[in-house]
Amino acid sequence: MNVTAKVTGLSALLAGAAVVLSACGGAASGTTAGSAGAAGGPAAPAHGAGLHVATTSLGKVLVDAQGRTVYLLTADGRSVSTCGSDCLSFWPAVAAGHSKLGVPVATTRTPAGTSTATVAGQPVYTFVNDHAAGDVNGEGVKEFGGTWYAVSPTGQAVTGAAPSSGASPGGSASYGGGY
Repeated sequence: MNVTAKVTGLSALLAGAAVVLSACGGAASGTTAGSAGAAGGPAAPAHGAGLHVATTSLGKVLVDAQGRTVYLLTADGRSVSTCGSDCLSFWPAVAAGHSKLGVPVATTRTPAGTSTATVAGQPVYTFVNDHAAGDVNGEGVKEFGGTWYAVSPTGQAVTGAAPSSGASPGGSASYGGGY
Protein backbone atom coordinates (compact mmCIF):
# COMPACT_ATOMS: atom_id res chain seq x y z
CA MET A 1 0.00 0.00 0.00
CA ASN A 2 1.44 3.39 -0.93
CA VAL A 3 1.61 6.46 1.34
CA THR A 4 -1.27 8.25 -0.45
CA ALA A 5 -3.61 5.28 0.08
CA LYS A 6 -2.61 5.09 3.78
CA VAL A 7 -3.26 8.82 4.30
CA THR A 8 -6.61 8.59 2.48
CA GLY A 9 -7.61 5.58 4.59
CA LEU A 10 -6.57 7.31 7.80
CA SER A 11 -8.49 10.45 6.81
CA ALA A 12 -11.63 8.39 6.18
CA LEU A 13 -11.23 6.65 9.53
CA LEU A 14 -10.81 9.97 11.39
CA ALA A 15 -13.81 11.49 9.60
CA GLY A 16 -15.91 8.47 10.59
CA ALA A 17 -14.79 8.75 14.19
CA ALA A 18 -15.68 12.44 14.23
CA VAL A 19 -19.19 11.63 13.00
CA VAL A 20 -19.64 8.97 15.67
CA LEU A 21 -18.34 11.28 18.43
CA SER A 22 -20.55 14.15 17.35
CA ALA A 23 -23.58 11.84 17.31
CA CYS A 24 -22.74 10.76 20.85
CA GLY A 25 -22.32 14.30 22.12
CA GLY A 26 -18.52 14.39 22.02
CA ALA A 27 -15.86 13.08 24.34
CA ALA A 28 -17.17 14.94 27.38
CA SER A 29 -20.51 13.13 27.19
CA GLY A 30 -21.23 11.34 30.42
CA THR A 31 -18.49 12.95 32.49
CA THR A 32 -19.47 14.37 35.83
CA ALA A 33 -17.94 16.81 38.25
CA GLY A 34 -16.18 14.00 40.08
CA SER A 35 -14.56 12.19 37.17
CA ALA A 36 -11.52 13.08 35.15
CA GLY A 37 -11.87 13.73 31.45
CA ALA A 38 -10.68 11.18 28.88
CA ALA A 39 -7.31 12.91 28.47
CA GLY A 40 -6.73 13.20 32.22
CA GLY A 41 -7.76 16.86 32.21
CA PRO A 42 -10.59 18.49 34.09
CA ALA A 43 -13.99 16.98 33.59
CA ALA A 44 -17.02 18.92 32.53
CA PRO A 45 -19.36 19.75 35.41
CA ALA A 46 -22.56 17.72 35.65
CA HIS A 47 -25.46 19.53 34.03
CA GLY A 48 -28.92 19.88 35.52
CA ALA A 49 -27.49 19.03 38.92
CA GLY A 50 -28.33 21.03 41.98
CA LEU A 51 -26.40 21.94 45.06
CA HIS A 52 -28.10 20.97 48.27
CA VAL A 53 -27.40 20.48 51.97
CA ALA A 54 -26.38 17.15 53.51
CA THR A 55 -25.09 16.02 56.88
CA THR A 56 -21.49 14.78 57.04
CA SER A 57 -18.96 14.23 59.82
CA LEU A 58 -18.36 18.00 59.62
CA GLY A 59 -22.04 18.76 60.17
CA LYS A 60 -24.27 20.27 57.47
CA VAL A 61 -22.38 21.08 54.25
CA LEU A 62 -23.20 21.69 50.62
CA VAL A 63 -23.02 18.73 48.25
CA ASP A 64 -23.54 18.28 44.53
CA ALA A 65 -26.28 16.15 42.93
CA GLN A 66 -24.21 12.97 43.50
CA GLY A 67 -23.75 13.78 47.19
CA ARG A 68 -20.10 14.79 46.85
CA THR A 69 -18.98 17.43 49.32
CA VAL A 70 -18.43 20.89 47.84
CA TYR A 71 -15.25 22.77 48.78
CA LEU A 72 -13.87 26.28 48.51
CA LEU A 73 -10.23 27.34 48.15
CA THR A 74 -9.02 30.16 50.40
CA ALA A 75 -6.80 31.47 47.57
CA ASP A 76 -9.88 32.29 45.47
CA GLY A 77 -11.55 35.69 45.61
CA ARG A 78 -15.14 36.82 45.24
CA SER A 79 -16.24 35.28 41.92
CA VAL A 80 -12.55 34.78 41.04
CA SER A 81 -11.17 31.25 40.69
CA THR A 82 -7.42 30.61 40.90
CA CYS A 83 -7.83 26.87 40.18
CA GLY A 84 -6.06 26.17 36.85
CA SER A 85 -6.02 22.93 34.86
CA ASP A 86 -3.60 21.12 37.23
CA CYS A 87 -5.78 22.10 40.17
CA LEU A 88 -9.00 21.08 38.36
CA SER A 89 -7.64 17.57 37.80
CA PHE A 90 -7.87 17.08 41.60
CA TRP A 91 -10.60 19.60 42.42
CA PRO A 92 -13.21 19.41 39.62
CA ALA A 93 -15.48 22.37 38.99
CA VAL A 94 -19.11 22.18 40.15
CA ALA A 95 -22.15 22.98 37.99
CA ALA A 96 -24.52 25.56 39.45
CA GLY A 97 -27.62 23.60 38.41
CA HIS A 98 -30.99 24.35 39.93
CA SER A 99 -30.38 25.04 43.59
CA LYS A 100 -32.85 26.02 46.26
CA LEU A 101 -30.31 27.49 48.65
CA GLY A 102 -30.83 30.59 50.74
CA VAL A 103 -27.64 32.14 49.30
CA PRO A 104 -26.89 33.33 45.76
CA VAL A 105 -25.62 30.66 43.36
CA ALA A 106 -24.00 31.81 40.11
CA THR A 107 -21.03 30.84 37.94
CA THR A 108 -17.54 32.08 37.14
CA ARG A 109 -14.69 30.86 34.94
CA THR A 110 -11.50 29.23 36.14
CA PRO A 111 -8.12 30.23 34.64
CA ALA A 112 -8.50 27.12 32.43
CA GLY A 113 -11.79 28.51 31.07
CA THR A 114 -13.98 25.94 32.84
CA SER A 115 -17.23 27.21 34.31
CA THR A 116 -17.70 26.58 38.03
CA ALA A 117 -20.49 27.43 40.41
CA THR A 118 -20.14 30.16 42.99
CA VAL A 119 -21.96 30.07 46.31
CA ALA A 120 -22.33 33.47 47.97
CA GLY A 121 -19.63 34.61 45.50
CA GLN A 122 -17.16 31.83 46.38
CA PRO A 123 -16.07 29.46 43.54
CA VAL A 124 -16.70 25.82 44.52
CA TYR A 125 -15.27 22.42 43.60
CA THR A 126 -15.47 18.74 44.53
CA PHE A 127 -12.48 16.51 45.43
CA VAL A 128 -11.42 13.41 43.47
CA ASN A 129 -10.50 11.54 46.67
CA ASP A 130 -14.08 11.77 47.96
CA HIS A 131 -15.36 8.41 46.72
CA ALA A 132 -18.74 8.12 48.44
CA ALA A 133 -21.56 10.55 49.11
CA GLY A 134 -20.71 12.59 52.19
CA ASP A 135 -16.95 11.93 52.20
CA VAL A 136 -14.94 14.94 53.43
CA ASN A 137 -11.39 13.88 52.55
CA GLY A 138 -10.54 17.32 51.15
CA GLU A 139 -11.20 19.19 54.38
CA GLY A 140 -8.15 21.20 55.49
CA VAL A 141 -5.95 20.12 52.56
CA LYS A 142 -3.29 22.74 51.82
CA GLU A 143 -2.46 22.90 48.12
CA PHE A 144 -2.80 25.13 45.05
CA GLY A 145 -2.01 28.27 47.02
CA GLY A 146 -4.52 27.93 49.84
CA THR A 147 -6.51 25.66 52.09
CA TRP A 148 -9.58 23.69 51.01
CA TYR A 149 -12.65 23.71 53.23
CA ALA A 150 -16.12 22.22 52.91
CA VAL A 151 -18.81 24.84 52.27
CA SER A 152 -21.54 25.49 54.82
CA PRO A 153 -25.17 26.10 53.78
CA THR A 154 -24.47 29.84 54.14
CA GLY A 155 -21.56 29.67 51.70
CA GLN A 156 -18.85 30.00 54.36
CA ALA A 157 -15.87 27.71 54.99
CA VAL A 158 -16.35 24.90 57.51
CA THR A 159 -13.02 25.28 59.29
CA GLY A 160 -13.35 22.84 62.15
CA ALA A 161 -14.82 19.42 62.72
CA ALA A 162 -18.26 19.80 64.25
CA PRO A 163 -19.49 16.22 64.21
CA SER A 164 -23.22 15.82 63.92
CA SER A 165 -25.08 13.31 66.05
CA GLY A 166 -25.21 10.85 63.12
CA ALA A 167 -21.52 10.99 62.21
CA SER A 168 -19.45 7.86 62.60
CA PRO A 169 -16.15 8.09 64.48
CA GLY A 170 -14.05 6.97 61.49
CA GLY A 171 -14.63 10.25 59.67
CA SER A 172 -16.98 8.75 57.10
CA ALA A 173 -20.19 10.62 56.64
CA SER A 174 -23.61 9.79 57.87
CA TYR A 175 -25.12 11.12 54.69
CA GLY A 176 -28.49 12.59 55.43
CA GLY A 177 -29.56 13.83 52.00
CA GLY A 178 -30.58 17.35 51.23
CA TYR A 179 -33.41 19.61 52.14
